[in-house]
Amino acid sequence: MSKTSLHLPLSLAPLTGLLLLSAAATQLTGCVVRAGVAVPAAPPPPPVYVAPAAAEVDIQTNEAPPPLPVYEQPPCPVEGYIWTPGYWAWAPAGYYWVPGTWVAPPRVGLLWTPGYWGFVGGVYMFHAGYWGPHVGFYGGVNYGFGYGGVGFAGGRWVGNSFAYNQSVTNVNVTVVHNTYNETVVNNVNVTRVSYNGGAGGVTATPTAQERMAAQEQRLAPTAVQRQHVQQAATNPALLARNNGGRPAIAATPHAAAFNAPGVVGAHGAASPPPHAQPVASHPNGAAQGHGAAPGKPQAPRAKPHPKNPEAGKHEEKTAQR
Repeated sequence: MSKTSLHLPLSLAPLTGLLLLSAAATQLTGCVVRAGVAVPAAPPPPPVYVAPAAAEVDIQTNEAPPPLPVYEQPPCPVEGYIWTPGYWAWAPAGYYWVPGTWVAPPRVGLLWTPGYWGFVGGVYMFHAGYWGPHVGFYGGVNYGFGYGGVGFAGGRWVGNSFAYNQSVTNVNVTVVHNTYNETVVNNVNVTRVSYNGGAGGVTATPTAQERMAAQEQRLAPTAVQRQHVQQAATNPALLARNNGGRPAIAATPHAAAFNAPGVVGAHGAASPPPHAQPVASHPNGAAQGHGAAPGKPQAPRAKPHPKNPEAGKHEEKTAQR
Protein backbone atom coordinates (compact mmCIF):
# COMPACT_ATOMS: atom_id res chain seq x y z
CA MET A 1 0.00 0.00 0.00
CA SER A 2 2.81 2.38 0.88
CA LYS A 3 4.53 1.89 -2.41
CA THR A 4 1.34 2.38 -4.34
CA SER A 5 0.55 5.61 -2.52
CA LEU A 6 4.06 6.91 -3.08
CA HIS A 7 3.88 6.33 -6.84
CA LEU A 8 0.43 7.92 -7.27
CA PRO A 9 1.55 11.56 -6.70
CA LEU A 10 4.53 10.97 -8.90
CA SER A 11 2.38 9.62 -11.73
CA LEU A 12 -0.06 12.48 -11.37
CA ALA A 13 2.64 15.17 -11.37
CA PRO A 14 3.19 15.20 -15.16
CA LEU A 15 -0.56 15.29 -15.73
CA THR A 16 -0.96 18.22 -13.33
CA GLY A 17 1.82 20.15 -15.07
CA LEU A 18 0.20 19.50 -18.40
CA LEU A 19 -3.12 20.82 -17.13
CA LEU A 20 -1.46 23.95 -15.76
CA LEU A 21 0.27 24.61 -19.06
CA SER A 22 -2.97 24.08 -20.96
CA ALA A 23 -4.83 26.53 -18.71
CA ALA A 24 -2.14 29.14 -19.13
CA ALA A 25 -2.19 28.70 -22.90
CA THR A 26 -5.97 29.05 -22.88
CA GLN A 27 -5.74 32.28 -20.95
CA LEU A 28 -3.08 33.63 -23.30
CA THR A 29 -5.10 32.55 -26.31
CA GLY A 30 -8.14 34.31 -24.92
CA CYS A 31 -6.15 37.49 -24.57
CA VAL A 32 -5.11 37.30 -28.19
CA VAL A 33 -8.68 36.74 -29.38
CA ARG A 34 -10.02 39.59 -27.29
CA ALA A 35 -7.32 41.94 -28.53
CA GLY A 36 -8.09 41.09 -32.16
CA VAL A 37 -6.42 42.57 -35.19
CA ALA A 38 -6.90 46.30 -35.93
CA VAL A 39 -8.75 46.65 -39.27
CA PRO A 40 -8.54 50.14 -40.81
CA ALA A 41 -11.91 51.81 -41.43
CA ALA A 42 -13.10 52.13 -45.01
CA PRO A 43 -12.16 55.50 -46.52
CA PRO A 44 -15.08 57.94 -46.96
CA PRO A 45 -16.50 58.16 -50.49
CA PRO A 46 -15.11 60.97 -52.62
CA PRO A 47 -17.22 64.14 -52.63
CA VAL A 48 -19.72 64.30 -55.48
CA TYR A 49 -20.43 67.62 -57.16
CA VAL A 50 -24.14 68.37 -57.22
CA ALA A 51 -25.15 70.99 -59.75
CA PRO A 52 -27.61 73.67 -58.62
CA ALA A 53 -31.10 72.27 -58.90
CA ALA A 54 -32.49 75.35 -60.60
CA ALA A 55 -29.92 75.08 -63.38
CA GLU A 56 -30.21 71.34 -64.05
CA VAL A 57 -33.74 70.18 -63.34
CA ASP A 58 -35.56 69.28 -66.55
CA ILE A 59 -39.33 69.49 -67.00
CA GLN A 60 -41.03 67.19 -69.48
CA THR A 61 -44.36 67.35 -71.29
CA ASN A 62 -45.97 65.80 -74.34
CA GLU A 63 -47.28 69.16 -75.54
CA ALA A 64 -45.22 71.50 -77.72
CA PRO A 65 -44.80 75.06 -76.40
CA PRO A 66 -46.70 77.88 -78.18
CA PRO A 67 -44.97 80.26 -80.58
CA LEU A 68 -43.08 83.14 -79.02
CA PRO A 69 -45.23 86.26 -78.69
CA VAL A 70 -44.31 89.52 -80.40
CA TYR A 71 -43.42 92.25 -77.92
CA GLU A 72 -41.17 95.25 -77.37
CA GLN A 73 -38.12 95.43 -75.17
CA PRO A 74 -38.38 97.97 -72.35
CA PRO A 75 -35.32 100.20 -72.00
CA CYS A 76 -32.53 99.05 -69.68
CA PRO A 77 -33.34 100.59 -66.27
CA VAL A 78 -29.91 100.30 -64.63
CA GLU A 79 -26.47 100.31 -66.15
CA GLY A 80 -24.93 96.86 -65.80
CA TYR A 81 -28.21 94.94 -66.07
CA ILE A 82 -28.42 92.18 -68.70
CA TRP A 83 -31.49 91.25 -70.73
CA THR A 84 -33.02 87.81 -70.10
CA PRO A 85 -35.61 86.98 -72.76
CA GLY A 86 -39.11 85.72 -72.01
CA TYR A 87 -40.08 82.08 -72.55
CA TRP A 88 -42.90 79.60 -72.08
CA ALA A 89 -42.69 77.56 -68.87
CA TRP A 90 -44.77 74.51 -67.95
CA ALA A 91 -47.09 73.88 -65.00
CA PRO A 92 -49.87 71.33 -64.40
CA ALA A 93 -52.33 73.93 -65.72
CA GLY A 94 -50.37 74.20 -68.96
CA TYR A 95 -47.87 76.62 -70.47
CA TYR A 96 -47.47 80.06 -68.94
CA TRP A 97 -45.36 83.00 -70.05
CA VAL A 98 -42.33 84.13 -68.04
CA PRO A 99 -41.86 87.77 -69.09
CA GLY A 100 -38.55 88.96 -70.44
CA THR A 101 -36.77 91.25 -68.01
CA TRP A 102 -33.56 93.07 -67.10
CA VAL A 103 -31.55 91.60 -64.23
CA ALA A 104 -28.22 92.13 -62.51
CA PRO A 105 -25.73 89.30 -63.16
CA PRO A 106 -24.41 87.40 -60.13
CA ARG A 107 -20.97 88.89 -60.71
CA VAL A 108 -18.90 90.80 -63.23
CA GLY A 109 -18.03 88.93 -66.41
CA LEU A 110 -21.00 86.56 -66.54
CA LEU A 111 -23.48 86.24 -69.39
CA TRP A 112 -26.93 84.67 -69.53
CA THR A 113 -27.67 81.54 -71.54
CA PRO A 114 -31.46 81.34 -72.01
CA GLY A 115 -33.34 78.15 -71.31
CA TYR A 116 -35.00 76.30 -74.16
CA TRP A 117 -37.39 73.46 -74.98
CA GLY A 118 -36.01 70.48 -76.87
CA PHE A 119 -37.83 67.47 -78.29
CA VAL A 120 -36.00 64.40 -76.97
CA GLY A 121 -37.20 60.82 -76.76
CA GLY A 122 -40.76 61.62 -77.72
CA VAL A 123 -41.25 64.39 -75.15
CA TYR A 124 -40.54 68.10 -74.89
CA MET A 125 -37.86 68.72 -72.27
CA PHE A 126 -36.96 72.10 -70.82
CA HIS A 127 -33.30 72.94 -70.28
CA ALA A 128 -33.13 75.77 -67.77
CA GLY A 129 -31.05 78.88 -68.33
CA TYR A 130 -27.86 79.66 -66.45
CA TRP A 131 -25.05 82.18 -65.96
CA GLY A 132 -21.54 81.55 -67.26
CA PRO A 133 -18.48 83.26 -68.75
CA HIS A 134 -19.74 82.49 -72.27
CA VAL A 135 -23.17 82.00 -73.80
CA GLY A 136 -23.88 78.33 -74.40
CA PHE A 137 -26.39 76.43 -76.53
CA TYR A 138 -30.02 77.51 -76.22
CA GLY A 139 -31.54 75.37 -78.93
CA GLY A 140 -31.06 77.80 -81.78
CA VAL A 141 -34.26 79.56 -80.69
CA ASN A 142 -34.42 83.17 -81.83
CA TYR A 143 -35.53 85.07 -78.72
CA GLY A 144 -34.62 88.43 -80.23
CA PHE A 145 -32.85 91.44 -78.72
CA GLY A 146 -29.39 89.98 -79.33
CA TYR A 147 -30.31 86.32 -78.76
CA GLY A 148 -30.62 85.37 -82.42
CA GLY A 149 -30.19 81.62 -81.92
CA VAL A 150 -26.41 81.52 -81.43
CA GLY A 151 -24.49 83.58 -78.89
CA PHE A 152 -25.46 87.05 -77.73
CA ALA A 153 -25.03 90.23 -79.77
CA GLY A 154 -26.75 92.61 -77.36
CA GLY A 155 -23.65 93.59 -75.44
CA ARG A 156 -20.29 92.54 -74.02
CA TRP A 157 -18.08 92.98 -71.02
CA VAL A 158 -15.32 95.57 -71.34
CA GLY A 159 -13.23 95.18 -68.23
CA ASN A 160 -15.58 95.50 -65.27
CA SER A 161 -18.27 97.34 -67.24
CA PHE A 162 -20.96 96.01 -69.53
CA ALA A 163 -21.30 97.75 -72.90
CA TYR A 164 -24.61 97.68 -74.80
CA ASN A 165 -25.00 97.28 -78.55
CA GLN A 166 -27.56 99.94 -79.48
CA SER A 167 -28.34 98.28 -82.80
CA VAL A 168 -30.19 95.43 -81.03
CA THR A 169 -30.70 96.66 -77.46
CA ASN A 170 -33.02 99.35 -76.14
CA VAL A 171 -31.04 101.72 -73.92
CA ASN A 172 -31.62 105.25 -72.72
CA VAL A 173 -28.31 107.05 -73.15
CA THR A 174 -29.14 109.34 -70.25
CA VAL A 175 -29.09 106.25 -68.01
CA VAL A 176 -26.66 103.97 -69.84
CA HIS A 177 -23.44 105.57 -71.05
CA ASN A 178 -21.35 102.58 -72.10
CA THR A 179 -22.70 101.81 -75.57
CA TYR A 180 -21.53 100.94 -79.08
CA ASN A 181 -23.09 100.27 -82.49
CA GLU A 182 -22.34 96.99 -84.20
CA THR A 183 -24.38 95.68 -87.10
CA VAL A 184 -25.85 92.22 -86.57
CA VAL A 185 -26.47 90.32 -89.79
CA ASN A 186 -29.26 87.79 -89.51
CA ASN A 187 -28.39 84.79 -91.68
CA VAL A 188 -31.12 82.48 -90.38
CA ASN A 189 -34.76 82.10 -91.24
CA VAL A 190 -36.41 84.01 -88.41
CA THR A 191 -39.52 82.37 -86.99
CA ARG A 192 -41.40 82.45 -83.72
CA VAL A 193 -40.77 78.75 -83.05
CA SER A 194 -39.99 78.30 -79.36
CA TYR A 195 -38.45 74.81 -79.30
CA ASN A 196 -35.69 72.69 -80.81
CA GLY A 197 -36.25 69.39 -82.62
CA GLY A 198 -39.45 67.51 -83.29
CA ALA A 199 -42.06 68.41 -85.86
CA GLY A 200 -41.73 72.06 -86.80
CA GLY A 201 -38.92 72.71 -84.32
CA VAL A 202 -35.63 74.49 -84.87
CA THR A 203 -33.00 72.11 -86.28
CA ALA A 204 -29.94 73.66 -84.66
CA THR A 205 -27.09 71.71 -83.03
CA PRO A 206 -24.39 73.06 -80.68
CA THR A 207 -21.42 74.79 -82.25
CA ALA A 208 -17.86 74.07 -81.16
CA GLN A 209 -17.88 77.20 -79.01
CA GLU A 210 -21.19 76.21 -77.41
CA ARG A 211 -19.85 72.75 -76.60
CA MET A 212 -16.87 74.37 -74.90
CA ALA A 213 -19.17 76.69 -72.95
CA ALA A 214 -21.07 73.65 -71.69
CA GLN A 215 -17.91 72.50 -69.89
CA GLU A 216 -17.48 75.78 -68.02
CA GLN A 217 -18.71 76.52 -64.53
CA ARG A 218 -22.39 77.44 -64.39
CA LEU A 219 -24.34 79.49 -61.93
CA ALA A 220 -28.05 79.02 -61.35
CA PRO A 221 -30.55 81.86 -61.81
CA THR A 222 -30.38 84.47 -59.06
CA ALA A 223 -32.90 84.76 -56.26
CA VAL A 224 -34.79 87.57 -57.99
CA GLN A 225 -34.93 85.51 -61.19
CA ARG A 226 -36.47 82.61 -59.29
CA GLN A 227 -38.94 85.01 -57.70
CA HIS A 228 -39.77 86.31 -61.18
CA VAL A 229 -40.63 82.79 -62.37
CA GLN A 230 -42.66 82.01 -59.26
CA GLN A 231 -44.68 85.18 -59.66
CA ALA A 232 -45.39 84.34 -63.29
CA ALA A 233 -46.52 80.83 -62.34
CA THR A 234 -49.16 82.23 -59.98
CA ASN A 235 -50.60 84.74 -62.45
CA PRO A 236 -53.58 83.21 -64.32
CA ALA A 237 -53.38 85.90 -67.00
CA LEU A 238 -50.02 84.49 -68.12
CA LEU A 239 -51.42 81.03 -68.90
CA ALA A 240 -51.39 80.42 -72.66
CA ARG A 241 -54.90 78.99 -72.52
CA ASN A 242 -56.12 82.27 -71.00
CA ASN A 243 -54.23 84.75 -73.19
CA GLY A 244 -54.16 82.89 -76.50
CA GLY A 245 -50.38 83.12 -76.64
CA ARG A 246 -50.41 86.93 -76.32
CA PRO A 247 -49.68 87.74 -72.66
CA ALA A 248 -50.58 91.18 -71.36
CA ILE A 249 -47.32 91.16 -69.39
CA ALA A 250 -44.74 90.18 -71.98
CA ALA A 251 -41.73 92.09 -70.61
CA THR A 252 -40.80 94.13 -67.54
CA PRO A 253 -38.00 96.60 -66.77
CA HIS A 254 -37.35 94.91 -63.41
CA ALA A 255 -37.69 91.29 -62.39
CA ALA A 256 -40.72 90.29 -60.28
CA ALA A 257 -42.31 93.72 -60.80
CA PHE A 258 -45.36 92.87 -62.88
CA ASN A 259 -47.40 95.92 -61.88
CA ALA A 260 -44.66 98.53 -62.04
CA PRO A 261 -44.48 101.30 -64.65
CA GLY A 262 -42.89 100.30 -67.92
CA VAL A 263 -44.48 96.85 -68.21
CA VAL A 264 -44.95 95.90 -71.87
CA GLY A 265 -47.75 93.77 -73.29
CA ALA A 266 -47.53 91.47 -76.30
CA HIS A 267 -48.91 92.61 -79.62
CA GLY A 268 -52.60 91.75 -79.73
CA ALA A 269 -52.92 91.21 -75.98
CA ALA A 270 -56.57 91.29 -74.95
CA SER A 271 -56.08 93.54 -71.95
CA PRO A 272 -52.81 95.51 -71.75
CA PRO A 273 -51.42 96.08 -68.26
CA PRO A 274 -52.27 99.46 -66.68
CA HIS A 275 -48.70 100.72 -67.03
CA ALA A 276 -48.02 99.34 -70.53
CA GLN A 277 -46.12 101.69 -72.78
CA PRO A 278 -47.29 102.50 -76.34
CA VAL A 279 -45.93 100.39 -79.17
CA ALA A 280 -43.01 101.98 -80.97
CA SER A 281 -43.15 102.09 -84.75
CA HIS A 282 -40.43 100.48 -86.80
CA PRO A 283 -38.06 102.91 -88.56
CA ASN A 284 -39.18 101.73 -92.00
CA GLY A 285 -42.88 101.83 -91.11
CA ALA A 286 -43.30 98.08 -91.62
CA ALA A 287 -45.22 95.90 -89.24
CA GLN A 288 -43.20 94.76 -86.31
CA GLY A 289 -42.57 91.13 -85.48
CA HIS A 290 -40.40 88.68 -83.64
CA GLY A 291 -36.73 88.93 -84.48
CA ALA A 292 -33.19 89.47 -83.32
CA ALA A 293 -32.27 92.80 -84.81
CA PRO A 294 -34.63 95.69 -84.16
CA GLY A 295 -33.82 99.29 -84.99
CA LYS A 296 -31.94 101.73 -82.84
CA PRO A 297 -34.02 103.51 -80.18
CA GLN A 298 -34.25 107.27 -80.09
CA ALA A 299 -32.42 109.18 -77.39
CA PRO A 300 -32.66 110.59 -74.82
CA ARG A 301 -36.16 109.25 -74.21
CA ALA A 302 -36.25 105.49 -74.73
CA LYS A 303 -39.29 103.60 -75.94
CA PRO A 304 -40.00 99.88 -75.93
CA HIS A 305 -37.65 98.26 -78.39
CA PRO A 306 -39.30 96.59 -81.42
CA LYS A 307 -38.80 92.91 -82.09
CA ASN A 308 -38.71 92.65 -85.87
CA PRO A 309 -37.51 89.78 -88.09
CA GLU A 310 -37.21 92.14 -91.04
CA ALA A 311 -35.13 94.72 -89.21
CA GLY A 312 -31.86 92.94 -90.05
CA LYS A 313 -32.23 94.20 -93.60
CA HIS A 314 -32.15 97.81 -92.36
CA GLU A 315 -29.75 97.51 -89.43
CA GLU A 316 -26.61 98.73 -91.08
CA LYS A 317 -28.19 102.03 -92.02
CA THR A 318 -29.81 102.38 -88.59
CA ALA A 319 -26.63 101.54 -86.70
CA GLN A 320 -24.73 104.31 -88.44
CA ARG A 321 -27.04 107.05 -87.23
